[in-house]
Amino acid sequence: MWRCPKCRRQFANRNQSHACGCGYTLASHFAGKPKRVRAIFDKLLSVAKRSGPVIVLPEKTRIAFQVRMSFAAFVIRQNWIDGHVVLARRLENPRFRRIETFSPRNHLHAFRFGSLEEIDDEVGAWFAEAYRVGEQRHLN
Repeated sequence: MWRCPKCRRQFANRNQSHACGCGYTLASHFAGKPKRVRAIFDKLLSVAKRSGPVIVLPEKTRIAFQVRMSFAAFVIRQNWIDGHVVLARRLENPRFRRIETFSPRNHLHAFRFGSLEEIDDEVGAWFAEAYRVGEQRHLN
């Protein structure tokens, strides 16, 4: 793992390109937002942690979940959370708002959650698969 000398964030690749920044907090992302939006985020984090330890990285415009690499990220909106998971395969599902393919083993699957009830076992399976991508197990 390589650590950025400026922001101290760890990356799987040396000199990884990133928006280097310090001082961003979860509190700043949730300032002025309804408590139910924070509850959605907390449930997503809980689901992610079922697979193992998760590093939570508040950044300027998003909050990322990382193991070895980032495997999920979220933009906090006034009444919902926009997010994505990174999977090693393209998974067609009407719950995804879009899918972006970057390489044969790198597919971003975007979603939007506006209620706790939307976060179910299916979402848990996406996060478990994305967690393994974050560990880079899909490269073996």
